[in-house]
Amino acid sequence: MKKFKYAIEVGGGYTNIYIKGQGLALKEPTLVAAEPTEDGYKVIALGSEARKLVGKTKENIETFTPCIYGEHSNYEYSVVLLKYFLSKVGYKEYEDDVLFLTPCGLTAREKENILRACEGANMGYVELIPAIICSCVGEGRKIDGSTVNMVVDIGGAYTDIAVINMSNIIKGATLSVGGKSIDASIVNYMAYSEELLIGLPTAETLKNEVGSLFDNDMLNMEVTGVDVKTKSPKTMIIYSENLKSAIRPFYDEIIKGIETTINTLPPEIVTDIINNKILITGGAAKMQGLENYLKKHLNYPVQLASDMDYATILGAGKLLSDHLLLSGIINKL
Repeated sequence: MKKFKYAIEVGGGYTNIYIKGQGLALKEPTLVAAEPTEDGYKVIALGSEARKLVGKTKENIETFTPCIYGEHSNYEYSVVLLKYFLSKVGYKEYEDDVLFLTPCGLTAREKENILRACEGANMGYVELIPAIICSCVGEGRKIDGSTVNMVVDIGGAYTDIAVINMSNIIKGATLSVGGKSIDASIVNYMAYSEELLIGLPTAETLKNEVGSLFDNDMLNMEVTGVDVKTKSPKTMIIYSENLKSAIRPFYDEIIKGIETTINTLPPEIVTDIINNKILITGGAAKMQGLENYLKKHLNYPVQLASDMDYATILGAGKLLSDHLLLSGIINKL
């Protein structure tokens, strides 16, 4: 088997790179800022530098996350961004082998898009591995035995749901629901219900600071934006209660996805899931009140990951140093 040195997680919110023997070497926003030209688009900034430009540039500069996983990927921008991140961690082009973490529900076409982007970024050998398996490993759960684990990873761009045993995903699904969906929903809510125009960075801050699934949470935050009618600056106080209608539907969809997955499983597997509890991880799993909300609306026990932001990439890091466990996973792919 190849001697993998790097693990790369390109998330909808952030890209993480782990180097064997060194640890987490990079965490930066998965962002490209580009300006249209006569020949196409000119890249203005990448990663953290692109994040600084969100909502602060002239109208024709677009800041976006390249769609590396989709059927129609942003190939050129994915390659540019991967090369940029790899250069920052001292990657040796064409030499070092890479574990590339992916959603569990990819089509053959989507896998080809990823490998093509990796080839364009001058990587060595690349093995695609489901990120959700890494999440399970990162939280210290045993995946190579007969006992079943169920994991739900609520990320920036998507939510993975998987049932794992014997180093293999026996049932999995990917939902197009994540933290960015919630941010966009908050922007729309603020515009139509509060008549205040805000940008996605402000919506993300609102989500993180006062977003809550608790019934009577009184968290609040002062927000400044542009009045929809007058187009003049406007400041108002937003309470967590105001945002519930923008937030809850996304977690309800995830609950439905969990229940749909479990309903297709035989009783013996469901028993294991109940005994082990459903592991919940991912950046958007940090929503306040989520554990209580799941216990109230889901008929199965859950356990929140101890490190929601880094469980996946740290699990991949463990696999880089565990040849037997990694080979067992790869042989089942």
